[in-house]
Amino acid sequence: MGSKIVKTVEELVRPILDEKGLELVDIEYVKEGKHFFLRVFIDKPDTGVDISECEAVSEALSEKLDEKDPIQDPYFLEVSSPGAERPLKTRKDFENHIGKNVYIKLYEPINEQKEYEGILKDFQNDVITIEYKIKTRTKEAEIPFDKVAKARLAVVF
Repeated sequence: MGSKIVKTVEELVRPILDEKGLELVDIEYVKEGKHFFLRVFIDKPDTGVDISECEAVSEALSEKLDEKDPIQDPYFLEVSSPGAERPLKTRKDFENHIGKNVYIKLYEPINEQKEYEGILKDFQNDVITIEYKIKTRTKEAEIPFDKVAKARLAVVF
């Protein structure tokens, strides 16, 4: 049910985003407590999005959702930036964030590790190369794209 809603919302929001030069990062339809939330995360390459862009997308999408009415239960619509720790979901996401600090969690261990945090060095032929540190030693790992359970940008403090 949730995946059908996400797919429908994606079809409705893409033309709105294309018209405004924005990028779809993610869509979530989740129940938290007794309420449902439809969250749409958007971004703009290089500059990020501001509150007025989120508001404009929210209004336009709300109209489309009212017309199509794909969601039976009452829900809250939230349109926002993905934030500093933006998820990396697609191949294009990895290509666009080479040189950035990332966190990657795997389905199964590689080099006896299921989690990596470090610099995304390269992404070619569906292989992610990450440079990470263990104590004072710098190492590299090559991670097949299909082994990634979750990935996001990581803020360095």
